[in-house]
Amino acid sequence: MTTKNIQVPYGSTRIDFEIPESNFIGYVLPTDEEESTVSSDEIVKNALKNPIGTKRLSEMAEPFQKIAVIVNDVTRPTPSKYLLPFVLEELKAANVPNENITIFFALGLHRAQTNDEIRYAVGEEVFQNFKCVQHETGTFPVKTLGKTSRGTPIEIFTDVLDNDLIVGIGEIGFHYYAGYSGGAKSVLPGVSSKESVIANHKLMIEKNAASGRVDSPVRQDLEEAVKIVGLDFILNVVLDSHKNVVAAFAGDFIQAHREGVQVVDKMYKIETEPADAVIVSCGGFPKDINLYQANKALDNATQAVIEGGSIVLVSECRDGIGNAVYDRWNKCCPTPDNAILKFKNEFEFGGHKAATTAAASKRFNLYLVSSMAPESVKEAFFTPCKTIGDAIEIILEKNPDAKIQVIPYGGQTLPMMKK
Repeated sequence: MTTKNIQVPYGSTRIDFEIPESNFIGYVLPTDEEESTVSSDEIVKNALKNPIGTKRLSEMAEPFQKIAVIVNDVTRPTPSKYLLPFVLEELKAANVPNENITIFFALGLHRAQTNDEIRYAVGEEVFQNFKCVQHETGTFPVKTLGKTSRGTPIEIFTDVLDNDLIVGIGEIGFHYYAGYSGGAKSVLPGVSSKESVIANHKLMIEKNAASGRVDSPVRQDLEEAVKIVGLDFILNVVLDSHKNVVAAFAGDFIQAHREGVQVVDKMYKIETEPADAVIVSCGGFPKDINLYQANKALDNATQAVIEGGSIVLVSECRDGIGNAVYDRWNKCCPTPDNAILKFKNEFEFGGHKAATTAAASKRFNLYLVSSMAPESVKEAFFTPCKTIGDAIEIILEKNPDAKIQVIPYGGQTLPMMKK
């Protein structure tokens, strides 16, 4: 029997495994782009020189103004350390002094970062020379600016609103219920109250709240809120599967974002053959930092496998489950039906991950290759496997003719199954 040797990202390294060639039907990979003659530096500089729907940031800012620059935390792949100097150079050109600029982290409901993580996210020079602020929900005052038409309270951290200009730095990719990441998400959920975030995220159960949809009610709601708040300027980038910047868009937080969405669709919406089994890697750290984040790759992978098939999620999960509520729901819901019923009766942010995984486990056989304890894996409705090879062996025992495909960058790639 001849086999196909395959390698997928796992944490900060890669894992090798083999699939019988008679079972392997191919990779689901981002669209190959012709090698650009333009460097990432030039791509970013060009975006800032030619913003969409606004003036240049260097023309918008005034020396006396206070500027908020919002960046993502370490759970996101946004290369903030790389992008910040370009934005700060624009502000320097406007003669804005360093002491007038504050770096805010878009934590949403994520845990606070350590000082080492902050230093890693923004770079040593920015860490030493600029004020960096992160808000854990409930510990900082917020200001209320009304409600959206869907009833979401617009509550933003007061010290963010105290600034004259708000700038967002982000990355555009698929998001499993907001349609896409980036754009207005720097503000909501980024620097919003827990109540705002939960109200917005409750819309995830609506029909169009899915990956690859700009008409997701979650996105429509958060953009409505951010129009009221005022996000003055964004710099958003699109990354390739190796986390290199391949496109950048600056300016209006909706217009520039939509230009980026078109590039993401071209690169990462991939038509696939129906498969009996899918082996999906999140794409390595930080996308597989915990099971909470890894669920995004699982959600994308469900689009490529037939009902009743198998999904092998490859995710290091160095931080374990990654969310206390998610962990609690896993422990108090012994069966998938328990988790689904609990979600219908009681929305709790974090618990939605248990409910959506439970629903997936009723449609597919779920396996997890990770560093987590087997008991925690079972509680999350997965079958634990020490290696990818072990999972393949189980799959082929059940169906020796199983058609297996591999998604190495499941956090970014959205399969679209051929009809």
